[in-house]
Amino acid sequence: MIITFEIFILKTFTNPALQLLALFFCLVLNTACTPNKPGFKSVDITGADYALGFKLSDADGNSRSLEDFKGKILLVFFGYTQCPDVCPTTLSELAQAKQLMGEAGQKVQAAFITLDPERDKPAILKAYMANFDSSFVALIPSAEQLPALAKSYKVFYQKVEGKTAGSYTFDHTAASFIYDTQGRLRLYTRYGLGAQALAHDLEILLKSSL
Repeated sequence: MIITFEIFILKTFTNPALQLLALFFCLVLNTACTPNKPGFKSVDITGADYALGFKLSDADGNSRSLEDFKGKILLVFFGYTQCPDVCPTTLSELAQAKQLMGEAGQKVQAAFITLDPERDKPAILKAYMANFDSSFVALIPSAEQLPALAKSYKVFYQKVEGKTAGSYTFDHTAASFIYDTQGRLRLYTRYGLGAQALAHDLEILLKSSL
């Protein structure tokens, strides 16, 4: 828009002083009308029409939904307990990010949604969460719920048979969804962002939600 106004001004005003004055006001107006976007390290997906919520049982058998976590920054991640690298790294980074945030880290919550309800039984999930942060919550979709839930989050997952009978792993989306304290979807965080960058984004969200 500023380029269009510059051309208009130069063609309309012949006096150099008037040109400079008009360009100055144009610049001021353009700056005033352009909102200052937060400098997130993650991908800002505010207003996206997917990943809008869930209603699942936690490892204690309680029904949990997105509304239950209002008042906190919520990070949702899909994975499974026997994941060799992506899942433990992601949960470790969030735990580290919370520590980096100090007292403000208490306003951050993780919800781990298992892609492997067949093996990830409640006791296993509770022990797994405790390895990272005692406040982390594990959510368990049924085999019937999982496909539709993953689709609603645009999460890919595929079972990969192992070398021995009955063994398997999952290929799956290695990213997290972050909601602000009002339960609004805000960020898509790719795998490997790092605890420092994650803490940076969480602090921005928390401050903007106050």
